[in-house]
Amino acid sequence: MGGRLATELIEVSHDPSCLNDGQFWAVSTTFEGAFTAAKFATVVHADFPNASWNPISAPWTSTPDQSGYINYVDRIRELIAQGWVYQVNACRQICAVDSNPNLRGLFSRILENNPAPWASYLEIPGINIASASPELFLKRSGSRVKTSPIKGTQSLGSGDFGVKDKSENIMIVDLMRNDLGIICKSGSVEVTQLLYSQDHPGLQHLVSDVEGDLIDGISWSDILRAVSPPGSVSGAPKSSALSTISDNEKPRGPYCGALGWVHGDEAELSVAIRIFWKADKLFFGTGAGITFSSDSQKEWEETELKASRLVKIAAGLYK
Repeated sequence: MGGRLATELIEVSHDPSCLNDGQFWAVSTTFEGAFTAAKFATVVHADFPNASWNPISAPWTSTPDQSGYINYVDRIRELIAQGWVYQVNACRQICAVDSNPNLRGLFSRILENNPAPWASYLEIPGINIASASPELFLKRSGSRVKTSPIKGTQSLGSGDFGVKDKSENIMIVDLMRNDLGIICKSGSVEVTQLLYSQDHPGLQHLVSDVEGDLIDGISWSDILRAVSPPGSVSGAPKSSALSTISDNEKPRGPYCGALGWVHGDEAELSVAIRIFWKADKLFFGTGAGITFSSDSQKEWEETELKASRLVKIAAGLYK
């Protein structure tokens, strides 16, 4: 994570208060709120050790499938028309049979073929995640915190983002301002950059930055409770969006939670998107932000675009 290689696991905790000991912890939360942190005996600055990967040859299946996802988008548009919600991040999960014992080799391929600013790998009992996340959830440096929500995705070189992407981004910026307002000193929360384009392998994202100064003495438990799950993968208002997601999706698990590290009053936590995770099969999540102006078929195509390169990497199609 961020050039830090942690080995020799010594403790796993599901209580966020563990982060108050000032030590280095790798952190993974689920979208639904489950918290896991892992402490290691050795933490060094080093490259990730290269590992072999047996490419995925089995077919991928999607939950929901294309017609189900399009119906889901249409239901969200109906709820927006009724005034129940303004925007919802609608996700789906794909999975395939995988014979690899872990995802180390896949993460090695990701680092080679899809470098990402918040690329992270976590392997502890019960959790194995290989992430190519492009999105910062929460960066902390002392009392200063920053979040950089992404809303707006298109193919690299497509030009300027449209009105729909910009309005959606601004909507989530307002949500994140409100979330940070719970944990930051009054008047300190500010939008330091609004609507800038960020290039990634094959994709272009629309990003904004929101920053603030933490309330004196606030705990990590209070911080995580206030800002989770990430607003960019929930929707607005967050409570209505979460209700809509719960009614229409199976649990997301580590997908769309937080992934990263905490070390005292320093931290880098990404939004756990563009992640593979291993359970009984290999899973990958993809989604799109839905507004009233959304075109259902185009939103499906956006989820395909976000998944395409990484799924090809898993299949060994990038060397």
